[in-house]
Amino acid sequence: MPVANENLLGTYLKDRRAKLDPAAFGFPSARRRTPGLRREEVAQRANVSATWYTWLEQGRGGAPSPHVLERIARALMLTEVEREHLFLIALGRPPEVRHQAPEGVTPRLQRVLDSLELSPAYVKTSTSDIIAWNRAASVVLHDYAALPPELRNGLRLVFCNASVRAAMPNWESDARFVVAAFRADTARAGSAENAKALVDELCRLSPEFEAIWRDNDVRSTYGEGPKQVRHPLAGLIALEYSTFAVDGRPDLSLVIYNPATPADADRVRSLIKSRPKAVGTPSS
Repeated sequence: MPVANENLLGTYLKDRRAKLDPAAFGFPSARRRTPGLRREEVAQRANVSATWYTWLEQGRGGAPSPHVLERIARALMLTEVEREHLFLIALGRPPEVRHQAPEGVTPRLQRVLDSLELSPAYVKTSTSDIIAWNRAASVVLHDYAALPPELRNGLRLVFCNASVRAAMPNWESDARFVVAAFRADTARAGSAENAKALVDELCRLSPEFEAIWRDNDVRSTYGEGPKQVRHPLAGLIALEYSTFAVDGRPDLSLVIYNPATPADADRVRSLIKSRPKAVGTPSS
C-alpha cells in the first residue's frame, strides 16, 4: 500500500532511466552498479544541472517547469502516454497537446473501417482532412479516392464541392456544425496555427464559410445524431452518426454512419453491389 508521502515523481524517473540502454546513447556500459542511465547522464541529455536533477528524483527543490519536464521527457525517450503521466504526477495536469502531422492510420484501424460493411465510416484529422475510409463511405458519401489528397478535406468538400453540397439536404445546419467542430478540434489538438492557411483560403473562396467562421461557435466533435444524404441514385438515405476519439492520437477522430432503418441499409447495400470494387485505392 502506498504511503502518503511517497515520492511518485522520483520513483517514476528512476524506473524510466533504469530501462534505458546506456550504449544506445553513446555512454559506456561497463562497471555500472545498476542498470540504465545514471542521473548525471539524464541531466546531460536534458540540459539541466546534475545536482538539480538529483534533487528532483529525491523529492527536493519543488515542482519543475513544464519546459524542463519536456526536456526530461525527451531525455528519457518517453512515449506520449508516459509523457502525459510524467506531467500528471509532477504538475497535476496533462501537458499541452502537441500537433501531429497526419501520418495515415494503422492497418488495424483500417481493418476496423473495412469491417463496417453497411456503415460508411472514415477517419479525419483535427483539421478535417479525411485520411482513411471504407467502401461504404466511398459509395454513399463521396469517392475520396478520386480526389487528390489535398482536396480530401471536410471543409473544402462542404463549402467548395457542388456535388457534396447537393447531397446535403440540411446543408446550412450541417455546415455550421462542421465549422464549429473544426474550431474546437484544432484548439484541442494544438493545430489551430497549422489550420490558419486553410481558414484564410476558405474565407477567400466562400463568403458563407467566412460568415459562419466569424460567428466563433464551437461544438464538440464527439457525440451522435441524425444525418441525411441525398444520393443521386438511391435518393434520400437516413443515417445516424457516432464520433469517437482514436486512442493515442488526439488529432484523429473516427466517424461512423449507421443506416437508420432496414430500408436505408438496403439502399446502402444496393449501392455497394452496383459499384465495382476499385483496385489499388484505400477502402474503395
